[in-house]
Amino acid sequence: MQQVLNDPSTLGYRTALFQLLAVPKATAYRNNSSPSENNPDRQLTVRIKRIARKHKGYGYRRITAELARKGHVVNHKRVLRIMRQNNLICSRKRRFVPNTTDSSHGLAVYPNLKPAIALTRVNQLWVADITYIRLPTGFAYLAVVLDAYSRRAIGWELGLRIDTQLTLAALTMAIDERGAPLYHHSDRGVQYASAAYVAVLQSHQVQMSMSRKGNPYDNASMESFMKTLKYEAVYLTQYATLEDARADIDHFIANVYNQDRLHSALGYRTPVEFEGAL
Repeated sequence: MQQVLNDPSTLGYRTALFQLLAVPKATAYRNNSSPSENNPDRQLTVRIKRIARKHKGYGYRRITAELARKGHVVNHKRVLRIMRQNNLICSRKRRFVPNTTDSSHGLAVYPNLKPAIALTRVNQLWVADITYIRLPTGFAYLAVVLDAYSRRAIGWELGLRIDTQLTLAALTMAIDERGAPLYHHSDRGVQYASAAYVAVLQSHQVQMSMSRKGNPYDNASMESFMKTLKYEAVYLTQYATLEDARADIDHFIANVYNQDRLHSALGYRTPVEFEGAL
């Protein structure tokens, strides 16, 4: 009997039988389908397993990219689901992360003025910070300056050395772009406390503010920017060289983040739109 039910040539017979037994018609067609037709993930699972066996360190994003290279365009969320179902998620050791804040220095630090500043316009408060960008041979470092009111990135610089020249280049770009602010806020890192950096701010009568030691929430808007940059640009790209990273990050900040990305804190407007409405 089972052999008859599985034989595609007996579909008409089975349909009549199911009708006689008051079985829904859809059941007859469903029973005529092969397992691969009933499981749309079957062939995709085979392809994913093949890639995972060959590249044991690949995560779901790289496997998604490899599938696309082979002409199989699929959503990365679907790939992740299939990998979880088939126990193909590789466990990874925590990778080395460089420290971008060295506050163990004898230079002067400044109190946190940020909580007392009521933001009402651009060029009132700038916030600054540094993050790292992973390269095949090491790390590059990105210094950024944001206008705290509009969330617009107004100065940035990428380099291989995490020093005062890096932060000064980002600050100089911002000042050249729109003059100087009333306040400048950063962490207590040596790059921001250095004599050269402080001298530039003081020459423009800028009041300095610094986060409390070990408290990243004092610079929450900058932390949010860095997270956006990492998840929407850096983590999606493997940079071969410093120049590759610079070109992609310049494009993301200037064209995507500032001009195209909607910000909930700005009423779902872009920083450029927000400033244009002032």
